[in-house]
Amino acid sequence: MVKCGFRLLESKLFAEHKTYVRRRFVGRFLKEPSNSARLHVITATLLYDGIDNPKTFELMLEQNAFARLIDLIWKDVAKLNFGFHKLLLEVFYEMCRIQKLRNQDLDILQDEFIKHLLEQVEEGQGDTDDPYNYAVIKVLLVLNEQYMLSEHSIRDETAPPPTNRVVKVLSFHGPDFKTFGENIILLLNRETETPTQLLILKLLFLLFTTSKTYEYFYTNDLCVLVDVMIRSLADLPEEEDTLRHMYLRVFHPLLSHTQLRHPPHYKRAEIIKLLNQLSNVRSRHFSPADPTTLRLVSRCNKVDWLGDSPTEEKTHELAMQYLGMSLNDVGSSMSVVEVAAVKEKAPQKPGSKKRERGAPPPPPPGRVRGVWGGLEKASAPEVQAEPPKCEPKKPPPPPANGSLRRRGPPPPIPSARSVHAVKVGVATDS
Repeated sequence: MVKCGFRLLESKLFAEHKTYVRRRFVGRFLKEPSNSARLHVITATLLYDGIDNPKTFELMLEQNAFARLIDLIWKDVAKLNFGFHKLLLEVFYEMCRIQKLRNQDLDILQDEFIKHLLEQVEEGQGDTDDPYNYAVIKVLLVLNEQYMLSEHSIRDETAPPPTNRVVKVLSFHGPDFKTFGENIILLLNRETETPTQLLILKLLFLLFTTSKTYEYFYTNDLCVLVDVMIRSLADLPEEEDTLRHMYLRVFHPLLSHTQLRHPPHYKRAEIIKLLNQLSNVRSRHFSPADPTTLRLVSRCNKVDWLGDSPTEEKTHELAMQYLGMSLNDVGSSMSVVEVAAVKEKAPQKPGSKKRERGAPPPPPPGRVRGVWGGLEKASAPEVQAEPPKCEPKKPPPPPANGSLRRRGPPPPIPSARSVHAVKVGVATDS
């Protein structure tokens, strides 16, 4: 059926009479029975022509094809095969994506239609890889977007805003449709297209700001959502301001209204670090953030459980006492705990210095490394002998006053014979 639609779009008849063929196809779409094979071909042709030319979907809305789509998707689902039903969901999504629905179109929607779509997601058992399941989720997301657009574009202040039936059904029957909540978080984690990410974030914002849906999600799913948001906000390029602002708008009610507000607070340190990086308050190495980002970050910082804990205040006082400075004054994002975690390196032993990676090992004793990297026999070192220097002996210093002087050896004692000889000689002469 899809191939037939492509062949028709490539035909000469369609190329020469596009406007006429489109009007005829929209007219037949409103009148053909639901179990007709011709309706399948017409739907495929309108879908792929509308993707290339949005005027096709505008013409369908003017001809009241929106009500026909709801009947086929909801009331005639038993008569349709799986492929045709998925094709109708894609037409519904594209029609709502490229234009704003009128109030009379939104009035056609009922709570039972939203429940039917949510039941289709539940029956899919949370398989986000299922293309049919993905198509149903996108229809719910784009309907929520249409309700938000209609609420902000009301000109008559006396007229009440239209009721967002997606949020209404989840408010009263949320526990019955938990799989839908799991799937949109998984899709946000995998989605790479910015428009789809914005649709998911807008629905999350409404769910986190509506009191009846504060705790619609499981706590584990909320933890996964925090991880996704931390990673996305840290990795978004500077030009993605719209997506960054939407993430921050969702971040505040997520932290302050859901189960995450109760201890133990999940990823508290990582969240504080991320907000500091986004605001650039404690860093002078990056360009300043835009005013909207600063305002949204400041709102997130006002969450009660993100404030300074007593342990952090005590650490700040220790920094002032021992370091004599304030980390905020110098514009540093490093905490005192990180500074205290730095340990002084142990002194290395002589000769224990590690060689650099790729450097050759030291040569063995008696060998040296030659010019080309080989080992050669080391030559004997040259020894230059110097003659000894003869220095004259210095005379001993004179004795100091009052010091004891060493006496020389006593004179020799004469023998007894020489003494008596002298005496006899003297006596004879006399």
